[in-house]
Amino acid sequence: MRGRWSLAIAGVLLILAGGLLAHLTQTAGGIRIQDVRFKGAKGNTMSALLYIPANATPQIPAPGILAAHGYINSRETQDGFAIEFARRGYVVLALDQTGHGYSDPPAFAHGFGGPDGLAYLRSLEFVDKANIGLEGHSMGGWAVLAAAAAMPDDYQSMVLEGSSTGKPFAADGTPSWPRNVALVFAQYEEFSTLMWGVDRARDVTQSPKLWAMFGTQGPVEPGKVYGDIAKGTARVLYTPAITHPAEHISHEAIGYSLDWFAKTLKGGAPLPAGDQIWFRKEIGTLIALLGFVVLLIGAFDALLEAKMYSRLRLPEIADGTMPAHSAADGRRWTTAFILTAFIPALTYYPALALAGTFVKPSAWLPQGITNQIMVWAVINALITLALMRFAPKRARRAGIVGQSVVIALATVAIGYAALWLADLAFKIDFRFWIVALKLMSARQALMFLIYLVPFTAFFVIALHVLHRNFSTMAAGRASLYLSNILALTLGFIVLLALQYGTLWLTGKLFDPLPDPGFVPLSTIVAIQFVPLLAICAVVATFTWRRTGSSLPGALICGLFVTWYVVAGTATQAAF
Repeated sequence: MRGRWSLAIAGVLLILAGGLLAHLTQTAGGIRIQDVRFKGAKGNTMSALLYIPANATPQIPAPGILAAHGYINSRETQDGFAIEFARRGYVVLALDQTGHGYSDPPAFAHGFGGPDGLAYLRSLEFVDKANIGLEGHSMGGWAVLAAAAAMPDDYQSMVLEGSSTGKPFAADGTPSWPRNVALVFAQYEEFSTLMWGVDRARDVTQSPKLWAMFGTQGPVEPGKVYGDIAKGTARVLYTPAITHPAEHISHEAIGYSLDWFAKTLKGGAPLPAGDQIWFRKEIGTLIALLGFVVLLIGAFDALLEAKMYSRLRLPEIADGTMPAHSAADGRRWTTAFILTAFIPALTYYPALALAGTFVKPSAWLPQGITNQIMVWAVINALITLALMRFAPKRARRAGIVGQSVVIALATVAIGYAALWLADLAFKIDFRFWIVALKLMSARQALMFLIYLVPFTAFFVIALHVLHRNFSTMAAGRASLYLSNILALTLGFIVLLALQYGTLWLTGKLFDPLPDPGFVPLSTIVAIQFVPLLAICAVVATFTWRRTGSSLPGALICGLFVTWYVVAGTATQAAF
């Protein structure tokens, strides 16, 4: 078998090394992590990760913190906060909001799950009910504000990360409500208009809405504590020079929250705010994510040696020779590359806006963001079909559809099993920052079957044309991988560079639409397109070089991306 299992073994070793590093980081100092499910007030099932420090016992209860992630994230997104809170002796409930992760849909229901989370945290016998803090990022801020509104006497302080009080999702802030608030609002926030009614985040100090909460008649001074902690009226604003999604992977932002809870809660361990180890977990889960990709291509390579896939293999590879293929060259190559790279980026905002208007979440298409990405994929598949006749002609391999389907299913199943085992052994998913591959719930698995068809159709068409334009066996391996990666990702890299360059220079994104949340949210979602499409380019190129067909790689990418999107976003409609 010529060592064909070596890549798969390397992938497993990377997953083990990364998983162990992540596990040792999040359990440092004797912290225990439990995957919990509990019933909400309306009978809905809620999901969370519970971090229990060694000092928390029924005899000596520890202070508690409810941590809530933002929109289309999950409980693990706040792990930097959760790890550092737990290291300082706080019991942490990292919540899946309603309709997110493993909590029942729909999203936005029941105060985003915040009141249910606070009630559950207060029910734990090892939690000091007189010392509870609330922390939420973005929409997670509205979740903890909902908890504060429902139980105004059952918490002591809160930290809002890139969030706000006020309509449409929370009550207005006043000098006395919520209790003891620290607001972390980055200087390059994408949602400044939505959150605080200012065009540029750096002008948040000028927001009348913020003045109303701080009880001032003029600009709020960052870092200055207003009000009185003992009376519950304390307020402070922090403005780190980062973006909205960077707030939950920032030593500075996490340090501000640690400092605030040290001032407003009793019973925590006296560790300096700068003493942080959480980033080791991000590195660990990144290594595991890279190991997952290596495992995928390694598993495919090893499975391909089985007799049942003999028709799928290229006999020329076994003989040491390469089949001749034609591809685009000269100006034709340049034109094909520009169209492949930039049409998906140019259609991105219009396709998502179209879907947001006409493809609302429903019983059969229950995820709003997934619907938007699906419409984008369908539009680009149709455009690619229309342009296909201009790509160089290439003979198709007959009789490989069945084998391609089976090997793709087997390859992704091996990857899924690796994630399940990593979750079982280390209580992790495969992630870095906002790029996260999670296990699916039973409900999400059914949604996966619905969305699989359009996403797979997109990859079957897009990767077929990609290889016709750019892939030949005579091409150098490195140049082929690089050209295919850039063909799929360069448009989004340029889009993001333009948007964040504009944000850096002017203080706000280029946003021609009246909806203050659409372009910021869509731009943050676009960040994930770059690593996802790069992974698909690697898988597609590897499998094409082994088989001479685009189909196996396209099927693997369809399965992988559908799984990634469905498990990682929000469900807005009952399903």
